[in-house]
Amino acid sequence: MDEKLYLIKEGEISLKGGNRPLFEKRLRGNIKDKLGAFHPRIEKQKGRFYLRLDGDADDMIVGKALSTTFGITGFARAYELEKDPEVLDERVARLLPCSSFAEGGGTFKVDARREDKSFGMSSYEISCRLAGIVHEMYPEMTVDLKNPDHVLHVEVRKKIFIYTSDNKGPGGLPVQSAGRGMLLLSGGIDSPVAAFHMAKRGMKLDCIYFHAYPYTSELALEKVKKLASLIAPYLGGTRLYVVPFTDGQLKIRKEAFEDETTLMFRAAMMRTAEEIARKRNAGAIVTGEALSQVASQTLEAMSFTDSMTDLLVLRPLVGMDKEEIIDTAKRIGTYETSILPYEDCCVIFSPKHPVTHPVKDVSRRHYESLGMEDEIKKAVENTTVFYFNPMGEEEAINTP
Repeated sequence: MDEKLYLIKEGEISLKGGNRPLFEKRLRGNIKDKLGAFHPRIEKQKGRFYLRLDGDADDMIVGKALSTTFGITGFARAYELEKDPEVLDERVARLLPCSSFAEGGGTFKVDARREDKSFGMSSYEISCRLAGIVHEMYPEMTVDLKNPDHVLHVEVRKKIFIYTSDNKGPGGLPVQSAGRGMLLLSGGIDSPVAAFHMAKRGMKLDCIYFHAYPYTSELALEKVKKLASLIAPYLGGTRLYVVPFTDGQLKIRKEAFEDETTLMFRAAMMRTAEEIARKRNAGAIVTGEALSQVASQTLEAMSFTDSMTDLLVLRPLVGMDKEEIIDTAKRIGTYETSILPYEDCCVIFSPKHPVTHPVKDVSRRHYESLGMEDEIKKAVENTTVFYFNPMGEEEAINTP
């Protein structure tokens, strides 16, 4: 059967020392998890992975898989040749009409790299030779070595590899190389972006959503499920835990001081998230909070909610402004879903004048006086779990 070849460039992994093989093994596994249907075979050479797939592999699916896999800085559909200058000439002449060069006009560059110094031509000689072919086929094109419109890449290793499209990967470290966390996923803009940033540092994430039906609608739940499906490719797949929290929130609204209701909601959510996190062997809770963005995200408020769990609480957006967060949301494709007008439970139950600078010890006493343990236990027991695979598709859960 014919096969397709993709050249993959690794980034930060290459800086690792003795544990580098562990990161590379994880990256291989993450790629195979996404592209298993095409029987992936992965080879490693200096600074490169070579991914071979069945010939019927869909380029769009492969592109989505690789562009959302952390640990990859770039990738390209490539072609492998014998180390013969005449074979190289012939294959380049066939490749150019099927690439962006076929558009004609503009500028170009031949980027030749010779890892195998025994090859009879230098990088400069390869570049000049192939530039001649480009000029012959597209005489209107001119050379620009700094900012070309089109680039022909040639790498001489055990064999010769050529490619023209060089797609950008997300960089970072492979997911599952830095522990496991539990994300508080709301229907807003921030939490999916927080997931993206933590996954980029190698953390494996599951998600928790607190659903207060009928105060939050089924459309709000569908919105959150859509967000989970959109971030799942970056997370290498994820579970979404939908926690029914209506009774707990009604109890808080009835018994807590009005200006502390949001604060008490957050405290109960932290306790609930910790219960589920421990079942998943997660070592951290991740939130989309940014300092002073809303009343519950002041220094004092965050210090209080942190005190409600023994787990590490990570806030990757804490120093970012809203425009930075929105830019990332647009780039990863979650923004349009996040702004759909279906509010989460925190917004619906928010008081008119929330406390912004709580005293930690006082607020802790107020929370403990509410006696939320039974509501939290019941909510955890009645939690519904959805699974989204590494390509973002919903699947049945086969494991506990």
